[in-house]
Amino acid sequence: MTVPEGYEIEIAAAAPLTERPMIVNFDDQGRLYIAESSGSNDKVQQQLIDKPHSILRLEDTDGDGKFDRRTVFADKMMLPEGVLWHDGSVYVGAPPQLWKLTDTDDDGVADQREVFFDGKTLTNCANDMHGPYLGLDGWIYWTKGAFAEQTYERPGREPLVTKAAHIFRRRPEGGPIEAVLTGGMDNPVEVAFTPEGERLLTSTFLEQPRLGRRDGIIHAVYGGVYGKVHGVTDSHPMTGGYLPAMTHLGPAAPVGLAYAEAGEARGDLFATLFNMHKVIRVALTPAGATYTGEPQDFLVSDSMDFHPTDVTQDADGSLLVVDTGAWYKICCPTSQLSKPDVLGAIYRIRKTGAPRVDDPRGLSMPWDVGPEELVGRLGDERPAVRHRAIAALAKQGEPAVAALAGISPSASTMARRNAVWALTRISGEPARAAVRAALQTEDESVGHAATHSVSVWRDAAALEALLAQVQAPNAPLQRAAAEALGRLGDPKAAPALLDAVGATEDEILTHSLTYALIEIADPAAVRPALRSTSPRVRRAAMIALDQMQPAALEPATVLPLLTSNEPLLAETASWIATQHPDWGGALSGYFRSRLAKAAAGGESLEAQLGRFTADPAIQKLLAESARSGNVAALRVMAKAPLKEIPESWRAAVVAALGGSGAAPLEAAVQAARAWPQPEKPDAALQAALLRVGRNDKAPDAVRAAALDASVESLDAVDPLTFDFLLARVAPDQPVPVRGPAARALSRAPLSTEQLTALTAALPPAGPMELPLLVEAFGASSDGTVGEKWVVALADARGLANLRPDILEKAAAPYPEPVQKKAAALLAGRADDRAADQQKLQALLAELPEGDVRRGQAVFNSSEASCSSCHAIGYAGGRIGPGLTKIGEIRSRQDLLEAVVFPSASFVRSFEPLVIQTQDDIFNGVPIEEDDAQITLALNADDQARILRADIEEVRPGTVSVMPSGLADQLSRQQLADLLAFLEATRWGAR
Repeated sequence: MTVPEGYEIEIAAAAPLTERPMIVNFDDQGRLYIAESSGSNDKVQQQLIDKPHSILRLEDTDGDGKFDRRTVFADKMMLPEGVLWHDGSVYVGAPPQLWKLTDTDDDGVADQREVFFDGKTLTNCANDMHGPYLGLDGWIYWTKGAFAEQTYERPGREPLVTKAAHIFRRRPEGGPIEAVLTGGMDNPVEVAFTPEGERLLTSTFLEQPRLGRRDGIIHAVYGGVYGKVHGVTDSHPMTGGYLPAMTHLGPAAPVGLAYAEAGEARGDLFATLFNMHKVIRVALTPAGATYTGEPQDFLVSDSMDFHPTDVTQDADGSLLVVDTGAWYKICCPTSQLSKPDVLGAIYRIRKTGAPRVDDPRGLSMPWDVGPEELVGRLGDERPAVRHRAIAALAKQGEPAVAALAGISPSASTMARRNAVWALTRISGEPARAAVRAALQTEDESVGHAATHSVSVWRDAAALEALLAQVQAPNAPLQRAAAEALGRLGDPKAAPALLDAVGATEDEILTHSLTYALIEIADPAAVRPALRSTSPRVRRAAMIALDQMQPAALEPATVLPLLTSNEPLLAETASWIATQHPDWGGALSGYFRSRLAKAAAGGESLEAQLGRFTADPAIQKLLAESARSGNVAALRVMAKAPLKEIPESWRAAVVAALGGSGAAPLEAAVQAARAWPQPEKPDAALQAALLRVGRNDKAPDAVRAAALDASVESLDAVDPLTFDFLLARVAPDQPVPVRGPAARALSRAPLSTEQLTALTAALPPAGPMELPLLVEAFGASSDGTVGEKWVVALADARGLANLRPDILEKAAAPYPEPVQKKAAALLAGRADDRAADQQKLQALLAELPEGDVRRGQAVFNSSEASCSSCHAIGYAGGRIGPGLTKIGEIRSRQDLLEAVVFPSASFVRSFEPLVIQTQDDIFNGVPIEEDDAQITLALNADDQARILRADIEEVRPGTVSVMPSGLADQLSRQQLADLLAFLEATRWGAR
């Protein structure tokens, strides 16, 4: 491990005190509580039954910085994903529940266990909950990940029913639960707080993996909706789109996050990157109403088994870094091999030669003292002393208010700000009045904390002060005031909020101002702003009226702005329109003009139109446009989530198939392929597709796709068509050609002679095409044909990876001797992990030295087809994980295993699903979903759109869409070259 010059690192705790620490937190005595893993990788539902994990308490009895005493504070715990000591109890997030553990007799063992919160969901990756974390406001915060539906009661309002990611908060004494943030990310983890109470969050999948981006750190602004783009956020109010990440980290899997309160690092963040084997330091810099954060490496390990999961600052200013070891592999492809014997440890990093801090926790000080003395400690340079003073004053309650309110104006900013935080934890009007007085200060930091305080208490008496603050020229204070005004819900605030919108170009501040209008939910107070001369004010008014409950925006207000010369208004009108599939009829004239001007299409136009395909007026428009070969219309029709395709569309595609031009022809074929088949085949459409398939002037990919969509309608396949398809399944053909050709052959009514000829295609067939070609032989029972194709299959390069059920089904119609020979091809196949590992090790040992440049050619070749599904930088497919920085997070063995055994593990958010309908079973990666449908990527060039109404069962898949068999498809030198290229892939498009 390396740390920056001027720092030193030592072990603070290791086995046998702790073996697999995950998350840590100190109590006010300096005792360290640890969420300790047992090393189990059992399914989480089994772990919920077994409860094999524990909470440890470590002590440093001699003050040398190394822990030397261990107590098992709580055993029999579900996987603990957060630990917090607060007010004599230890709170532990162990999904689906958040526990409050208390040691009532001070023997070091929790004897009282209470459920503080029950989320009632536990998904396969157990990322339903992380935390909890204590806010400076005294609320307990935690995060919700995964996408399981949870319900939260809200007094006086409809319950919050949500599948989205969130930060939630609740007072320690219980009561209602509030959502602070919403998102489409899979795994929000740790929340840290600035001295002003602002929230910062580590999370995975803030964006779909591409261009070296994925995970990061966000400034968790109240009411914000953050990425990735996901249907789970659709039911939540938005202010015009997703808010951006503060710091992008790539596929780093950030976990722990700490705000440094002491030493030379004060004001910086530290974050642990599980996948990158490092801890980073992030310089937090104010930028308008938010922050920027520039990451720099702080601690870096060259061990692939070093997985840091938490970082915290000790009372003396040193950092503790938690390495959990190499046990974890649940939903984590970077830890493919579970190594529970490779233990973790806790490391201490301190500045070399840093002066010793005397009594860093104030343990020698008396704490059973009056409020005046405690107030005097709020500005202490020792963070632990300050925090203990805040807690002690809060514990004293109303009797402490006078001393807190009377803090000297000449006291430090720190002391006066901490007085506000102590008051925030005290209920009652005297405490509220004292905080309101603090709103008048000229000190920005103190005022910011006071604004947060009146916000969480919804203190209506602060209205006038907040109205003044929201219009003052200070973006962070304006944003905090806007948050408070929205929570007050007083329509009197609307004019001030709208005035502030017109005076700023800060997008984060604009979000908070707009969200406040949404929360106030008074249409009469907002509608006059629709006539404003300021585009920004009109934008905020439109969004607020549209997103408040109930919505109060009419289509007639939006439609004229779709063609506005003011880009901001046109963009806003377009965004609002896409939120309303019921507005299709009103929008048909607008879309007619757009289609005429952009016949070749565009993602924006197609996405907008796609929301309205159930509307009869839009259906008619699309049919008229498609008849003339409008590519955009044809693409929209292909993606339409309709159970029954309108007859006018089928007729339009028939007309387009008879036209000229490669792009319209391809789009028309893809539409016909994508549509669900009617009960009675459409003879005109089938005939049109066959004409395209037999047209030797059309591109090969279009011909193959057309035949794939129509060949089943034939009674027999003519020789020229068969010869074309047979030639197009050769390994040297491009993927978009050989895939459809193989599928066409698998369904075609081939003669005995044609099946015999097809046997020659089996030995060289690629892993994607071989299963389809084998399926073709299932339509015959001729013993001679059977003997020939089984013999040919024995020489196939992809035989070892052919699924047994495909072979058994193809051989079933044939005489018994053929069936026995087919079964013999699979005899001795071993699927167990040990055999796979043996093969992997042997393959590693025999691979020659690879060449990066040759590996790049292999990656992009039609033989390996890696770039069909995986992107590096701007180039490549999006079906599989992005590989822009894959060399940083995967070892050579990991990379080889991913190529050889792609179904051994799945990257989170790329797990395959098996979806069963009444008529079919689909296996693929979900790439898009909404309330109406799920779209699966079945392979490099095929997708299935499945209406939710047709789904009978959804279950996790076990077979990757990435084909097995590439190790046999490539030579050993090609494989070595490919690995060298992937290992060298450590850059990102910036």
